Amino acid sequence: MGFDVIVVGAGLWGSACARHLSAMGARVALVGPAEPRDAAAHNGVFASHYDEARITRRLDNSRDWALFADAAMRRYAEIETLGGQKFFHKVGALMAGPESGVGSDYMRDTAAVAQAESIAHDALRGAALQERFPFFDFPDGILGLFEKEGGWINPRAHVAAEIGAGVANGVTLVQDEVVEVEDIGNGVTVRCAGGETLQADKVVVAGGAFSKAPGLLPDPVPLQVYARTIAFVEIDAAEAERLKDMPSVVYFFPEGAGDCYVLPPVLYPDGKTYLKIGGDPTDVELSTVSEMKEWFRGDGDPKAADYMAAQLFKLMPNLASQGVSRNSCVTSFTPRSTPLIYGQSERVYAVTGGNGAGAKCADEIGRLGAWKVLGKPLPENRYQTDFLP
Repeated sequence: MGFDVIVVGAGLWGSACARHLSAMGARVALVGPAEPRDAAAHNGVFASHYDEARITRRLDNSRDWALFADAAMRRYAEIETLGGQKFFHKVGALMAGPESGVGSDYMRDTAAVAQAESIAHDALRGAALQERFPFFDFPDGILGLFEKEGGWINPRAHVAAEIGAGVANGVTLVQDEVVEVEDIGNGVTVRCAGGETLQADKVVVAGGAFSKAPGLLPDPVPLQVYARTIAFVEIDAAEAERLKDMPSVVYFFPEGAGDCYVLPPVLYPDGKTYLKIGGDPTDVELSTVSEMKEWFRGDGDPKAADYMAAQLFKLMPNLASQGVSRNSCVTSFTPRSTPLIYGQSERVYAVTGGNGAGAKCADEIGRLGAWKVLGKPLPENRYQTDFLP
């Protein structure tokens, strides 16, 4: 069977792209492997959505990323209904950082974007910030911007919802790894690791960091991929109840000393409840696909996890921890810190480059990718980027 479009990569962006393509009337195949049961023994590709929680918010120091998130968040309820999966938890999102001095640029720019784009939020300082969020112990001089419509999403469930909605609309799901994309002049041929071969008029490569894999795109995609460690602080039921009103948090330390993000209590598949924290103190670049696979097979950097846990205990000194664990992830950055949505030929398109902010706005990036591959003009009057490298 021939398709109009094959989407390579069944993660957050690829599943969204496939759903939108099918809604636009295209015959679509979505190709990507299921999550491995044993990461340590897995030799294939990985994805960064293998987790239960990602922060979602409109508040951002970048106008485009704020608008990407706004567009996607407006469709969360629709996607949940169409896909039969709940993934959004509206607990609010708090951006916090120094209001003046070193490290205050992010907060100033975020407040400016929020004002320009009418993003509803509360600005909190001093006693008002402490009273609103007594779980945290912010130092003096911290500004908090709280968006009550934010919160967190379950990325696994988000992908399942996008795929479910797409399949219901005619998308063919092939759970296999793509090893080669060939432009044959009048179409494309996609070869899978399991031996299946698919053909289509066009192909979209939305493989996240693994879009760099040889054989997928005719030109190297300009991504810098960095290893990331995630720390998980286990809490018991009583502590989870105490923190039930905790929002998602992005915190910029005073004096430009770095930043972190913290997820509120989330129940994980192992039956335990965790606070998740990210914010590696150093960047370690992964230059090759083999390095990425090796990193994903491990559980992150213990020193980075200890550092992040210490930052969390400093921010939440009364936190009753049951222990700290860790895992691995990656982030992919583009030359201009904006998503890449562009054709490398008339038939082969790249949709990649989350820049550490891609989960929450996946449905909008997928929609824009669908527009691009079907020849529809992207909304240049809404977004400032041209989505090119």
